[in-house]
Amino acid sequence: MKIFLVGFMGSGKTTIGKKLANYLKYEFVDLDKLIEVKAGMSIVDYFEIHGENAFRELEKEVLQLAHFGENAIIATGGGAPCYDDNMAWMSANGQVVYLSLPPKALASRLENSKADRPLIRNLKGEQLVDFISNKLKEREPFYNQSKFVVSASDLTAERLAFYLNLG
Repeated sequence: MKIFLVGFMGSGKTTIGKKLANYLKYEFVDLDKLIEVKAGMSIVDYFEIHGENAFRELEKEVLQLAHFGENAIIATGGGAPCYDDNMAWMSANGQVVYLSLPPKALASRLENSKADRPLIRNLKGEQLVDFISNKLKEREPFYNQSKFVVSASDLTAERLAFYLNLG
């Protein structure tokens, strides 16, 4: 089974995805890493050189053309489900799980990793919380199309496997 993890940056898609893959003995795939390999540069650099629209096209191409193993956990980028037909494609090709967290919790998690995240690199404190709140309002209609909506607060691989009826 393919399990696509979606949610805002900082929700734990990569962290819990690796743990879940290890727990279930599944392959783990970080979509952002695949994009960087295909682009031949970091996502930050790609964003700066080509802009967000070109990035979203590349993201869709990598998502929909990559060969994922039969049993794989795929951590997607925060915006991936919100563009083109990516959410419908993921739903048709596996189980989609939204890792949900409130804006303040996300801001707290993101405070120390902003340099690698082009959309929030220059935001601090309440600016960051406000940005996250506004982006979540845009993105949650997509995220909430997931088959499973799970609070990412104190989430363990075992608990997530249980939610997915795999543990």
